[in-house]
Amino acid sequence: MRIILSVAAAAALLAAGFALGAAPAVPTLPDRLRQTLASVGLARAPADDHDQRYAAAAPDRPKAAPDPHAGDDHAGHDHDHAHNNAHGHAHNHAHGNEHGDSHGADEPHEAGTIRMRPDQVAGQDIVTRRVEGGTLARHLLVPGTITPDTDRIARVPARVVGTVAEMRKRLGDAVQANEVVAILDSREVADAKSEYLTAQVQAELQTINFERQQKLLASRSASEAAFETARAAYLENRLRVDLARQKLSALGLDAAEVAVAQKRDEATPNQSTLRRYPLRSPLAGRIVERKVDVGTAVGKEGDPADLYTVADLSTVWIELSVPTVDLAQVREGARVTVTPGRTGETERRAEGRVIFVSPFLNPDTRSARVVVALPNPDFAWRPGTFVTAEVEIAQDSVPVRIPKAAVQTVEGRSVVFARTAEGFEKRPVTLGRSDDEAFEVTAGLEPGAEIAVGNAFLLKAELGKADAGHAH
Repeated sequence: MRIILSVAAAAALLAAGFALGAAPAVPTLPDRLRQTLASVGLARAPADDHDQRYAAAAPDRPKAAPDPHAGDDHAGHDHDHAHNNAHGHAHNHAHGNEHGDSHGADEPHEAGTIRMRPDQVAGQDIVTRRVEGGTLARHLLVPGTITPDTDRIARVPARVVGTVAEMRKRLGDAVQANEVVAILDSREVADAKSEYLTAQVQAELQTINFERQQKLLASRSASEAAFETARAAYLENRLRVDLARQKLSALGLDAAEVAVAQKRDEATPNQSTLRRYPLRSPLAGRIVERKVDVGTAVGKEGDPADLYTVADLSTVWIELSVPTVDLAQVREGARVTVTPGRTGETERRAEGRVIFVSPFLNPDTRSARVVVALPNPDFAWRPGTFVTAEVEIAQDSVPVRIPKAAVQTVEGRSVVFARTAEGFEKRPVTLGRSDDEAFEVTAGLEPGAEIAVGNAFLLKAELGKADAGHAH
């Protein structure tokens, strides 16, 4: 009973001391009483608080030695809890200040935006373009073979029987239309020229006689019979001249030139041109084939019929074989894009037009012949080359058309990067139809907006880094 009363009295006295806040006035409790209070859970926290106040007020007073066995479990638990609370609070406070300072230093980041200065955009070669409408073209891929344009290829034939006297052009030389490319020595030509020149001389004599008989008849100095005889001879020789001129024309010779050459030969009798026959190129182009040499006999049966082949390769044809199932989609006038058939040459491209679609099918291949005219100003497309032709089979007008390079995939969605005053922003878009180069945009983008169309993947990478930093 005394112990209980003592405990109660000590508790009351301790409470009163705390209430008054006078730590020095409270006497030090005996060790046995402190142990008793601790055993009932009344002395731990107040005693520590009291000891701290007492030590602050009387630092010179020696502290009582702690009991190593008194309240081990509760004391250890309270100490760890206090330490963890203090350390956690300090760590969280410091961490919060660190992040708060970091966000405060940078500009606020909005999801889907990339802040870039104009010089940064130019430095990364990011190309932008304003969005507008356009046309989507669908194509049909067909293999083909380059051939010469049959309207631009010609042969230089040997029109007369003779022997090759001169070959004025070498293989690969350029020629002009009507340019002399070879000279033949021909008896047939000599006979034709002689016949014309003789008829011409006879016609001149008969003309003089006819005119004289006309004057005599008018003065009644000649009979009418003599006049009629002179007139008949005059008309006959005129006819012979006309026939001889037509023969020269059939050989490709000009009668006036033959007459001029004859007068020139009269002045230089050792350089007769009577047997010389010039061969001329029928068109401008290049010599692509030479079939004879000087001294070769030509014109007879079994002799070479041609001396040269001349081709104008500034335009070539492409022969396509289009399957029956696709033939209905091919139209004359359709645009065709041609690329080389060999790997590694796909960077070379050219455009032509369909000029002919055959109404007949090949019975063996069940395909139709389609001819494409292809400009070839640099002669890079050589006949015999295999190519791939993209034949345009349809055109669709769309209000918003963007290059395929402008579209990126972010989180499974198609997006483009629109130009803003601060840089770029991500814009999800809905894609519609497409062709080999572009997409139709059905939602998410309006005409007039400026978007990245070159190196847009760099913006996608920047967006990923920015979003990762924002999430952290």
